[in-house]
Amino acid sequence: MSEAGAPSLADLTPEAARIQYDQGYAGLQLPHEDVEEATVGTWEGLRVKIWRGHGAPRSGGRALLYLHGGGWVIGAIESHEQICRRIANRTRSVVVAPDYRLAPETHFPGGIEDCVKALSHLHERAGALGIDPTRIAVGGDSAGGNLAAVLALLARDGAAPPVAAQLLIYPNTDQAQDGESFRQFGEGHGLTTREMAWFRQHYLPTQEARQDWRAAPLLAPSLAGLAPAAVVLAGHDVLYSEGAAYAARLEAESRATVRCWPGQIHGFVSMSALIPEATEALDWICERWGSSSTDLSPN
Repeated sequence: MSEAGAPSLADLTPEAARIQYDQGYAGLQLPHEDVEEATVGTWEGLRVKIWRGHGAPRSGGRALLYLHGGGWVIGAIESHEQICRRIANRTRSVVVAPDYRLAPETHFPGGIEDCVKALSHLHERAGALGIDPTRIAVGGDSAGGNLAAVLALLARDGAAPPVAAQLLIYPNTDQAQDGESFRQFGEGHGLTTREMAWFRQHYLPTQEARQDWRAAPLLAPSLAGLAPAAVVLAGHDVLYSEGAAYAARLEAESRATVRCWPGQIHGFVSMSALIPEATEALDWICERWGSSSTDLSPN
């Protein structure tokens, strides 16, 4: 990646960063898996894509609302379609990804509002999609993991429809950007400290927003009563410290199973063509969710 010589996202405008990311992500990923069915729709103005995995039942099945990463500024349904298709097949489920609004055109909490809307529509359309509304999970990577963690908290508090599980892949959980991993891995390991500051400035331009637990779920007063979680961490990730801290709280206050890939960098699950552990990590989180009839495997 370094030898490719692409400029840092922190030196680009959001528009240029999106173009650069969109031009590059496909080369990092394995070809898309075939699924039983893939459709695109619009739910109250919100574009969504739906994948039905091979073997997914036509009634009473499970579903995952998957929220893509990209620092709330870049990324889209298409950039994470390879992940969504694999999850749909491995868990024999329906996976739905919404095109939530991005910053800086839409600041916090606009993206969260879109995700709540998507979750609400998924519940309302459960019968038509052949899923059991009590078996809907939320998940995502990086900024998408942040949004999924927030949705789980909102669901617990009755501010969003209920969820049965949360699948968090190296989630962003704090906006202080002062954890030990920022000092250890802030340069030379993919995502940099400068780029994280760039993402935060676009999504959370005010200090007040950065201290809101809906932006930084690590600041939530309690994690008790949350849907069970499966958490993937990358050991050489600038976000490792805050992800590990949130995972530890989930284990202590709620229910969680956590696994770290020690040598991996942020975003490695989206690099399946280059990093074999990408598939391993994705299959692990699928096994945790898919091996249980309702929630998550306890180990």
